[in-house]
Amino acid sequence: MKKIHIYLLLTLTTFLATSCEKYLDVNTNPNQATSASAQLVLPQAIVGSAAITSQFNFNYGAHFGGYIANAGGFSGFGNLLNYNLVPGDYNFLWTNTYDNLQDYKYVLEQTDGKDDQAYYNAAARIMTALSYQRLVDAFNDVPYSEALKGNGNLAPKYDSGSAVYQDLINQLDQAIATINNAKFPLSLNSSSDPLFGGDMTRWKQFANTIKLRILIRMSGVAALSSFVTSKAAALDKNLGFLTADAIVNPGYVKDKPNPSWNTFGYSTTGTLANSSRISTQYVYGFYNGQKLTDPGRGSVLFKNFGVSNPATPINQLGNESNAPTVITNYSTWYTGTFSSASSISNALGVLKGPSQGQVLMLAAESSFLQAEGRLKGLLAGDPAVSFNQGITDSYTYLYKDVTNAVASNKNVATDVAKYKTDNAASYLVNFSLATTNDQKLEAIITQKYIAVAMINSEEGWNEYRRTGYPKTNPAGNGYTNIASNKSNSSRPDKLPTRVLYPSSEQSYNSANYKAINVFGDLIFWDPN
Repeated sequence: MKKIHIYLLLTLTTFLATSCEKYLDVNTNPNQATSASAQLVLPQAIVGSAAITSQFNFNYGAHFGGYIANAGGFSGFGNLLNYNLVPGDYNFLWTNTYDNLQDYKYVLEQTDGKDDQAYYNAAARIMTALSYQRLVDAFNDVPYSEALKGNGNLAPKYDSGSAVYQDLINQLDQAIATINNAKFPLSLNSSSDPLFGGDMTRWKQFANTIKLRILIRMSGVAALSSFVTSKAAALDKNLGFLTADAIVNPGYVKDKPNPSWNTFGYSTTGTLANSSRISTQYVYGFYNGQKLTDPGRGSVLFKNFGVSNPATPINQLGNESNAPTVITNYSTWYTGTFSSASSISNALGVLKGPSQGQVLMLAAESSFLQAEGRLKGLLAGDPAVSFNQGITDSYTYLYKDVTNAVASNKNVATDVAKYKTDNAASYLVNFSLATTNDQKLEAIITQKYIAVAMINSEEGWNEYRRTGYPKTNPAGNGYTNIASNKSNSSRPDKLPTRVLYPSSEQSYNSANYKAINVFGDLIFWDPN
């Protein structure tokens, strides 16, 4: 096969992901947005966040988190394999998120103090908190208190990641209070709210779940222990947390598809969107018996799972010697049927079809956060209950079709029970076998890593950095080693610790720009 230079393809991938955001972005220049109403800007901003979620997943988290490897037939992967990052590598995470935050700022300013606009204000505040949390998890210290001021401050200072995190708790508290205290608010609906369709209880549960994620992530930082303890005690336990997936769908169709489908599925003309990436052996081992046995989820996640000819293409990141190519016309993560460019069936799993919704947060993640919160005493209750619910939630999402309904030929309860039986001796599946808190935490984080695979992969990467789970062996083979076999990292796990600040900051905010060592500088919550 003729080799294709990878950077051309990456540029196309980033363009596609960004354009998917832009075709729905009515506020391309927030400084000239005075004619746009908050009612119009909010839903477009939420859809923009959905597109950015896809970028954090595929273009960032899946790479560093050990989910995707290089396919055969391509060359020029360069620093994607050796981790010698440069400032321009992840500009899009920074610039697209801050552009999106301008939209939310506009909504907040237009609705401030207006009771009839309270729900718009609260939703924008919650989404702002989610966006800043993702920035901190990728970059640590970021512009926050002086950010988004336009010509009023062209060189905003960087606030510490821990300070941003703490204030986000306050912002989320304020958002919940705004919803609760509204007297005669204008209701949201499926048009103005493509996330929850105007269900403000779910918005509050979403805010509560983001708070729990933030508190869990800070829970290992000794200097923040009293803050975490007090804020965890103040969580509204009666309100609860997400029990269903948080999914954005403004009405994606083939001509204006879901951003994940557009990035790793098929283009609007029916051509394969990406053929340079396949699954890693490391993650595949959680399904095919190398580490765990999971034919239920494996069969809806991976093309030709369990088939020998042609087998699912898998590789260790960095291996360029006889690396397998994708199956012709198929993404590794599409399990439907490609008959022709004009006849591509819908499917289950990760790539369901162009009209599928875009996940912002899975119910499975919510359950695993609760399991860890209960394990650490931040929440009352048995962590095993939440752990088992998380596995069920994961199967449920993967077994759903583009309409967000579980397929009629799938039985979640039956397959979860089989999963436990097939892995009867593993505490990573059967929580009762975990005899220490370390084993229990490993089980929770490993199952979360499996659940977010190719959906919110950045969360798998975040949690690996925070906890060291799932376990990796840098001296092992592709099934046991997360890292690239061409890694230049000086760390024991052969992985980087973070990405660099973008070149745009180097150019336009040089007074505050920070030089970073990607093998030594840590996000504030990373103890490793």
